[in-house]
Amino acid sequence: MLDWTRRAACLDLDPELFFPISQEGPSQSQVQRAKHVCGGCPVQEACLDYALSTRQAYGVWGGTDPEQRRELRALAAARLSPQAAPRRETVPARSLRDGR
Repeated sequence: MLDWTRRAACLDLDPELFFPISQEGPSQSQVQRAKHVCGGCPVQEACLDYALSTRQAYGVWGGTDPEQRRELRALAAARLSPQAAPRRETVPARSLRDGR
C-alpha cells in the first residue's frame, strides 16, 4: 500500500524536519526546508494523496503544511457538494409599462 514511501526524498532525513513544533516563528524556516525537500521528490503527489485521504493533521506532507491541506480538503468538498456551490445573483425583472 505504501510502496511509494521507499522512493521518497525524505526517506533518509530526520523526520523531525517534517514535524515542526509550530508553523510560525523559527519553525517557519523548518517548514520551508521540508517543503523544499518535497519539491524535488518523485513521490510528492502520492504523499499528498496519502496525507489528504488519511487526514494528516500535522507535519509537512507532499509539500503542504496542515493549513494548506485543510484548504485543499475544503475545496474538494465544495466541488463534490452541489449545495456548497455559490448561487448566482438574480436581478428581478423590471415591471412592464401599461401591464405589458
